[in-house]
Amino acid sequence: MRRPAPAQETVVEQVRAFYEAHPEGVAGAPRSRRYFHEYLARVLRARIPAGQRVLDVGCGAGDLLAALQPSRGVGIDLSDTVIAAARQAHPAAPLTFDQGDGADPALLKRLGGPFDVVLMVNVVTTLADVQGAFESVASVCHQRTRLFVYSYSRLWQPALRAAEMAGLKARPPAEAWLPPEEVRNMLQLADYEVVRRDYQVVMPLYVPLLSDLVNRYLGHLPVVELLSLMYGLVARPAPHRFPARPQPTVSVVIPCRNEAGHIEPLVQRLPELAPGSEFLFVEGGSKDDTEVVIRKAIAAHPERRMRLLKQTGHGKGDAVRLGFAEARGDVLAILDSDMGVAPEDLDRFVDALARGKGEFLNGSRLVYPMEGRAMRFLNLIANKLFALLFSWVLGQQVRDTLCGTKVLYRADYEQIAANRAYFGDFDPFGDFDLLFGAARLNLKIVDLPIRYHERTYGETNISRFSHGLLLLAMSLFAARKLKFL
Repeated sequence: MRRPAPAQETVVEQVRAFYEAHPEGVAGAPRSRRYFHEYLARVLRARIPAGQRVLDVGCGAGDLLAALQPSRGVGIDLSDTVIAAARQAHPAAPLTFDQGDGADPALLKRLGGPFDVVLMVNVVTTLADVQGAFESVASVCHQRTRLFVYSYSRLWQPALRAAEMAGLKARPPAEAWLPPEEVRNMLQLADYEVVRRDYQVVMPLYVPLLSDLVNRYLGHLPVVELLSLMYGLVARPAPHRFPARPQPTVSVVIPCRNEAGHIEPLVQRLPELAPGSEFLFVEGGSKDDTEVVIRKAIAAHPERRMRLLKQTGHGKGDAVRLGFAEARGDVLAILDSDMGVAPEDLDRFVDALARGKGEFLNGSRLVYPMEGRAMRFLNLIANKLFALLFSWVLGQQVRDTLCGTKVLYRADYEQIAANRAYFGDFDPFGDFDLLFGAARLNLKIVDLPIRYHERTYGETNISRFSHGLLLLAMSLFAARKLKFL
């Protein structure tokens, strides 16, 4: 445990004294500031599902913590006066409040973690040692904890200084206006990985109707969002901090419709995965003899753990959800039966997931040259455009939204399924239900480049134009749920 330098202790005392002298900055704020805090709370409710264990460092009056509806919520603040106000405003469980330095290892140990979410909202500018604070809160993190760091943009420093000079805002002690690149660097030095980046609030002053119009819609347009008052970084603890996981068992879900000619070659090429892994063929609505061929393949290969599931619903998305519901493995994978993605590539996805390189592995067909007529030109252009759109909506880079191969832990999928009502059950493909859910849970989405192969039997089940319009509608719906809040 490092001993803080005298200069750091002085900064902590100056910040404590400031908030003791100006408690109105965090409690009983005027309407303009209340609008800002209420808007930020709305954003974070979309980023953090209810029922999490949440630690709020620099909690103020506790309103943000309460708005997140945690199963356990702990707030820390330097000011005795502010903590007293928080306890008065939120006296009942599951919320508790402690006075002290949120970077103090002894205080954090006393709180008794771990927490699923750690909030550091509007505090990094006043911290004596930002990297040290990140290192300290790691002691109350588990492997799936998400650290939310939101802070003011340097672009707004002159405006806020002008407000202080005009007497509209109290002048705080000297602050470190850290750009997001510097905060990202400190997170990396403290052994965190940034999962997503966020920008919020172009118009902090409250003007009825106009403020919401600007902040919810105009302020999230590309380039315009760079003018926001606040930036946010969501990070996860680096995987090497935790013991390596044992080799996971895998359930591979293979949706099949009119794919009789692909089944036997596919079975011959299925990779050897961890002992106990399984392959689930989900068939429904085929006009050829796909079901018969699957049954013969299962009988002919008793050395493989293969099952046939009969789909009563319609569409690939329904098939994927049925397969995942019946799966028994630690890891869930989707493999298209047309072998556009080579079955042999599956172990690369599972290996990357098991080594912690990502928490949602997404195949990317748009990196290497494609084989023959594997993808028509218009489809290629549409895929690239949707990739740009989704990367902007999700706050993470996704190069290929429609690649059928996706791999994640079953525990993460169960959380996605539990929160499915946030987006609704409307995805006929299955890809977007998973991508949207992974983004909402702040899972680290990682593209894994693969070579895309031409199908050798039958025709694609994708309709370029009708499905393209549906994808666009789904993208706009997701933007309203994840971006235009």
